[in-house]
Amino acid sequence: MLHLFPDPAFEPTSEPYSEAVSRLASVRHALRLVDPFAGGPASDAENDLDVAAHWGSAGEAKRRWFDKSSARLVGATAAGVEALLEERQAGRAPHAEASRELVAQIQRELAEVSRLILA
Repeated sequence: MLHLFPDPAFEPTSEPYSEAVSRLASVRHALRLVDPFAGGPASDAENDLDVAAHWGSAGEAKRRWFDKSSARLVGATAAGVEALLEERQAGRAPHAEASRELVAQIQRELAEVSRLILA
């Protein structure tokens, strides 16, 4: 069983962007479980650096919005990946179109969540 638990409390720390970057990285890792070709490390690193660079200038409202949105994304990603893994464990191949749609949805939501800080 796959467990990705977001931290429900928003608490700024000395490196507040590290949680943000870590959360996005965990979703990308789950994405690679579904589709090994779903984005390469170089583009991930660039995106993470952009989020980190803009984190300090983002207001508290943006940070809270990011926190809530990324928590929902982590939960939805975990549920989708877990459903696919359950199919495999039951000896059934997950539906190819469902897997592609899950990957596409995760990619769209990753971009959307990143834009919360980058906008």
